[in-house]
Amino acid sequence: MKARVQWLDGRAFVGESGSGHAVVMDGAPEAGGRNIGVRPMEMLLLGLGGCTAFDVVMILERMREKVTGLDIALEAERATEDPKVFTHVRLIYKVKGHKLKPANVERAVALSAEKYCSASAMFEKTGKIEHSFEIIEDGVT
Repeated sequence: MKARVQWLDGRAFVGESGSGHAVVMDGAPEAGGRNIGVRPMEMLLLGLGGCTAFDVVMILERMREKVTGLDIALEAERATEDPKVFTHVRLIYKVKGHKLKPANVERAVALSAEKYCSASAMFEKTGKIEHSFEIIEDGVT
């Protein structure tokens, strides 16, 4: 896997992934940025959310669950001293579907956290990660 980050100006950078996708990163105005893009640490948190979302949907589909939606809220705390690593992250999964089995949703979240999500494995090196979920009945057959 490869990526490239190029400085634009001030505290703004453009990151390009090996697959050719680009994203703008910037800092807060008080840090010299113009607030034109996501902060790098926010991007790490988004990466964690994307990694586990990918896993959970795939696992539930393999379990033949009728999942129709997934929303993950992430809440994170960081150390007060440099390096300001993530020390505590809470992931709240809202899984939408038709007659989803709670045990399967719980298993999918656990498998992602404990086995498949590479981002979770890295975040666990610096802090605690908590997972909770809610099932929302879709009613679609």
